[in-house]
Amino acid sequence: MFRTLHPNIKARIGISFLSKLIGSMVFPFMAIYFAKEINIGVAGILLMINIAVQFIASIYGGHLADHIGRRKLMVWGEWVKVGAFALMLLVNSPFIVSPWLTFVALLLIAVSQGFTIPASDAMLIDVSTREERAYMYSINYWANNLSVMIGVVIGGWFFQSYLFELLIGLLVMSLVTTWLTITRISETLVLSERREASDAGIRNLFRSYQKILYDARFLWFTAGGIAVLSIEFQRNNFISVRLADVFPPMLYSFGWLGNIPFDGVKLVSVLTLVNTLMIVLFTAPIAKWVRDRNLQKWMYVGFMVFSFGFALCAFANHIWILFGATVILSVGELLYVPTRQTILADIVDDSMRGTYMAFNGFVFQIGKLIGAGSLMFSPYIGKYGMALFILFCGLVGVLMTFWALKPTTRTVRQE
Repeated sequence: MFRTLHPNIKARIGISFLSKLIGSMVFPFMAIYFAKEINIGVAGILLMINIAVQFIASIYGGHLADHIGRRKLMVWGEWVKVGAFALMLLVNSPFIVSPWLTFVALLLIAVSQGFTIPASDAMLIDVSTREERAYMYSINYWANNLSVMIGVVIGGWFFQSYLFELLIGLLVMSLVTTWLTITRISETLVLSERREASDAGIRNLFRSYQKILYDARFLWFTAGGIAVLSIEFQRNNFISVRLADVFPPMLYSFGWLGNIPFDGVKLVSVLTLVNTLMIVLFTAPIAKWVRDRNLQKWMYVGFMVFSFGFALCAFANHIWILFGATVILSVGELLYVPTRQTILADIVDDSMRGTYMAFNGFVFQIGKLIGAGSLMFSPYIGKYGMALFILFCGLVGVLMTFWALKPTTRTVRQE
């Protein structure tokens, strides 16, 4: 079935794979970077600002994607990333280390992603049929997780000692993905020059989002997604920082494997490897198994299993318990991701896909914001308080999504 997919879909899956492969060697560890170079409190504030900037950029980026085209924004965004990665490389070289200029580079990357992600998501819906989408999202999800698995493992072992070399690879790969975007992606939205000039302004931006604010179904669905994604982003924030403190660099006994040099950063990368390996191995069979069942029911089950696994990771200090918790959260992720993506594609307004997908960025950006914010309030509630907070987020996700999908919930089409 992969051969029958639109060339844009195949190209985008490949570009995303390469981009995430090298990015996963660096970005999951930026909380640790800022905590080390400055302090944990400032690290949380900087990451929250970065997330807010990406969110604001995505609001306008989704609107532009519906009015000037998907490809233009994607190409522009790739070039901005090239410049940002070059700056990050320069300020983390053997000659100078500046966490503040590194933060500036991250802001540029945030703006770039805010413009390109809604355009890319809308393009995937443009060129796919309803029958293809479950398969398309499963393949894209599989490829993304495979790239993250490889990238995080490499980054976990080399980030602290070979950051400069990793950033060189990041810059080179960014140039490659820019070239692929220019040469392999075709425009999927055809608009007249008159419409481009008249509809892409700020006034029409507010009109577009005003329509979404009347779509109660989509708003509740988005709110439920925020609650669930805020759980996942604990991995690169509270959980990674906690494990880095709990497991300082030293020799650890691994039974018959003997004593191995290990630390919390490496543990985060290994746990991520376990999670991603399960996703890579079981995405296809789980997606096939769920396809003929009640999607909503298994999505809700996935939410709760996912939150339970992360709640264990929030307080467990035993390595093997952490491994078991990772297996549990992986099962939940396998259940809820493809089901939620398929339902999402069905409920968006086809005439405003870019705007809807940008608004869906609330799920990721506010989820990231809550994840980064946990670095500030977690010292006050402790690890057990964080475990309860994670479980609460899972329950809220279920309730809000259930309310969104009730037949009586208002949509834009009913206005």
